[in-house]
Amino acid sequence: MAASERSTQVVENRLLARLKLRQLKLLIAVGEQRNILRAATLLNVAQPAATKMIRDLEATLDMQLFERSSRGVTPTLYGDVIIRHAKLILSQVRHASEELLSLREGTTGKIAVGTLLAAAPSLLPRSIVALKRERPGITVSLVEGTNDKLMPMLRVGDLDLVVGRLPEFREREGLVQEVLYEEPVSIVVRKGHPLAELSVVKLADLQAQEWIMPPPETSLRRQLEQSFRKAKLELPVRAVESVSILANYTILRETDMVAAVPYQVADAQPDLVRLPVNFDIGYGPIGVTLRSGGDTSPATNYFLAMLRRVAAESVADLEAAK
Repeated sequence: MAASERSTQVVENRLLARLKLRQLKLLIAVGEQRNILRAATLLNVAQPAATKMIRDLEATLDMQLFERSSRGVTPTLYGDVIIRHAKLILSQVRHASEELLSLREGTTGKIAVGTLLAAAPSLLPRSIVALKRERPGITVSLVEGTNDKLMPMLRVGDLDLVVGRLPEFREREGLVQEVLYEEPVSIVVRKGHPLAELSVVKLADLQAQEWIMPPPETSLRRQLEQSFRKAKLELPVRAVESVSILANYTILRETDMVAAVPYQVADAQPDLVRLPVNFDIGYGPIGVTLRSGGDTSPATNYFLAMLRRVAAESVADLEAAK
């Protein structure tokens, strides 16, 4: 056996012999709170006992997990690693308990869902309504953001799935993705906007406008950049970058700004109108991303069935609108 393998075996044996789920919860809480007293209070543990648990684990591993200072504690590189894996382990324990209870009752569970702009106005709300109608005991927790924020959370177990527009360059390591449907992109403005009076709006008409742009790391932003580049035009320089749905709607209603949004996002706001453009930004795949390995809980699997059902209805709606 190589030296590196022997070292790995030693650390693994120490973890198996000494690591307790209570310690994992404490490590995660300390990592989030950056303070042992606050973490101990959250877990209803005395501070001396919490400090001892951490020091015992550090002694077992022969590694320092936290840097101490007058301002609190900060995870070291070793601490970051064990906290990340602690979240995955506790996620698996939660899934096991949910599966056992679901096998007995089939009505409970908790799902943490990451959501992107394209899923928020239609697919996700309709799926949640259908889920709660049929399985009211399942709790859904939503986190809104972009792929660069949500995918790392999914990998470490903070999220069970991410729903929305799938990235053009998909991050596949440790993840599996399913396309639910393809959705066109619309250019929208407020009702009464000067551009809405035109019979045809060209890309050049939009180049001088103020925009609400999706962030650079999003697929929709790349599609916009490609459209302007293909027309030999610079990307609009007067822009606000935002993925906040509520903020974007308010800005669009109260200004002459322009935005590119998924087709059904435009449908969800009666105060906005689609511009009659003479160019095609293209379609975007709307779908769901999960961790690979098939470790999804029964509640998550049931919600996936809801998403697929509502997605099929969305496809029918899109076809009818053509």
